[in-house]
Amino acid sequence: MMHKLTSSFRRLTVGKDKLGRCRLYSQLTQHQSPLEESESAGGVPTIPAFDYTPPPYVGPTADEIFRKRKEFLSPSMFYLYKKPLNVVHGKMQYLFDENGRRYLDGFGGIATVNCGHCHPDVVQAIINQVTTIQHSTILYLNHCIADFASALAGKLPGDLKVVFFTNSGTEANELALMIARLYTGCQDIISLRNAYHGNAAGTMGATAQSNWKFNIVQNGVHHAINPDPYRGAFGSDGEKYAKDIDDLIQFGTSGHIAGFIFEAIQGVGGIVELAPNYLPPVYNSIKKAGGLVIADEVQSGFARTGTNFWGFQNQGIVPDIVTMAKGIGNGIPLGAVVTTPEIAKVLTRRSYFNTFGGNPVCTAAGHAVLKVIERENLQENAHVVGSYLKERLTALKDKHDIIGDVRGRGLILGVELVTDRKLKTPANTEILEIMETMKDLGVLVGKGGFYGNVFRITPPLCFTKEDADFLVDAMDYSMSKL
Repeated sequence: MMHKLTSSFRRLTVGKDKLGRCRLYSQLTQHQSPLEESESAGGVPTIPAFDYTPPPYVGPTADEIFRKRKEFLSPSMFYLYKKPLNVVHGKMQYLFDENGRRYLDGFGGIATVNCGHCHPDVVQAIINQVTTIQHSTILYLNHCIADFASALAGKLPGDLKVVFFTNSGTEANELALMIARLYTGCQDIISLRNAYHGNAAGTMGATAQSNWKFNIVQNGVHHAINPDPYRGAFGSDGEKYAKDIDDLIQFGTSGHIAGFIFEAIQGVGGIVELAPNYLPPVYNSIKKAGGLVIADEVQSGFARTGTNFWGFQNQGIVPDIVTMAKGIGNGIPLGAVVTTPEIAKVLTRRSYFNTFGGNPVCTAAGHAVLKVIERENLQENAHVVGSYLKERLTALKDKHDIIGDVRGRGLILGVELVTDRKLKTPANTEILEIMETMKDLGVLVGKGGFYGNVFRITPPLCFTKEDADFLVDAMDYSMSKL
């Protein structure tokens, strides 16, 4: 049932007027957007109650920050919404802007904040470590990196137990591709169309969307037909898509390859889950060609799919290499590559070193994240709440023709918008309008897909059913206003 904000939840909070002087607001008044003020209370979805008030914000305004950003930061940086949102505080599944207004975070820092914003256990682990030793070098011993590596290896199947720490998902995928090439002695990599694996030179080659590829040398990667159940030529017939892998190996390579890299659920590509029965035959084809199988778990890992801790486990295979980032640190810059002892030996042929990979503050945070996920049963919550949210979104499809597809699992869900369901014409303009209205209501979601027409819903795993109701009601309301 949707909670309504009543007088019992009104609290005094501090804000600033145009002259920077402090003034008091009631939480009820402060959290009303212009949209909410202009509509009758009965028709507008209301954010669930949350017994927390952030400290007063005394920093620069959004306009001041935006001016500096335009002058001093890269012009390649983009932002969501017509007017960039100045997010100054976070608590669990909620974010607060400079005026103290609360928003439901349905994006989770792009599938990153699994435990919730500023989770006290993760914060405390960071504080404890940063006040002890912030950084030295992995050339010295430190228990943080060893303890976390051991705990992380314990979450993986088979002989996947050797960990290399990196600083990001791009860096993890770069390392994984290099390991595959070194181990096999081959150069050819097979990736999937619509994939996103990073934006460095090597990973950009494995990425297969022109939106994310610059005109630089990108050798040795072959892109297979994407097993997309919604837009793909073979619908949900995974075995038919799998035959394209054999064709690529036979007609595009020497017959021997370095490896195959995949996302169990394509995040940037629009939350596309691989067609059923696709990976097992692909796995066999790759192994016959001498290649390694690389699972990119940057977005689908760390309990987000609900049914399993890793996305690849939903596909019934055990890869040779697993890459991860985002949810591994709940917002701390951290990534990792995990492989077998045999494969890991290839990096001893020369010196491999990473200055910040395995930083004690980052690994202390990562270890705390694992403990929180287990102690708070966040995987089970992702499954229960995610299934409920998907059911509600699917029901919304019957009401609004603009919804072409609802997909994903757990708390990594996608809603694709189209102007014509038969032609699947991308509604890439309408989605912007809906996003703006949802933001005005207090709901933040992401956007992706090659055509920019897919809502990416990847909230913190502490999301509740009340939050799910509010998100769907806000989407329903916003679509009705088109």
